[in-house]
Amino acid sequence: MSTQMDLPEVIPVFPLTGALLLPRSRLPLHIFEPRYLAMFDDALKTPERLIGMVQPNEVPGRDGPGLMTIGCAGRITQFSETEDGRYMITLLGISRFRILEEVDGFTPYRRTRVSWEGFERDRGGADRDPGFDRAGFLRLLDRYFTARGLNTDWDTLKEAEDELLINSLSMLLEFEPEDKQALLEAPSLSTRRETLITLIEYALHGGDGEDLMQ
Repeated sequence: MSTQMDLPEVIPVFPLTGALLLPRSRLPLHIFEPRYLAMFDDALKTPERLIGMVQPNEVPGRDGPGLMTIGCAGRITQFSETEDGRYMITLLGISRFRILEEVDGFTPYRRTRVSWEGFERDRGGADRDPGFDRAGFLRLLDRYFTARGLNTDWDTLKEAEDELLINSLSMLLEFEPEDKQALLEAPSLSTRRETLITLIEYALHGGDGEDLMQ
């Protein structure tokens, strides 16, 4: 599917706390709940094969979780079925969207009417970050990984394109759901990088001013 083609007005959504999908990035998912197995099967029958990833948003007094306003739709690009009927799938981020309303229907999963306006850049080529100080960022990341006892392939990080590096770390590193949402809603790669740096620096100080490296 060309990312410039018309996108549907109504899409199925998968509310998953802490999961982040970004345009042109890939998200692996393990599908096992019956309602999401039905969603997956139905999505495969459509030409777009889209599933909208969105963060739940608890609303006081409401039965069940609400939804954040902005999510990101991914196209099913790979899947495999296990012997017990579960699926391992991969979504390729196509575009962010804004939820207009939830659509009633007979599906066991949730569907929403969405607007793609304002996210046209998502459906273009890779974003650039002209002000990216890669050396300084990698030094900060090294401190963070050391503090967390994490390992990584530093050669791969050094060679990765700006967007792949920033988006992959935004998706993989453990942050609070509201922080993940801030990374999703960042209007540009530069803004997302600045947000990511702020979150890493905050984590290094334990969130309360006590530096974990001391």
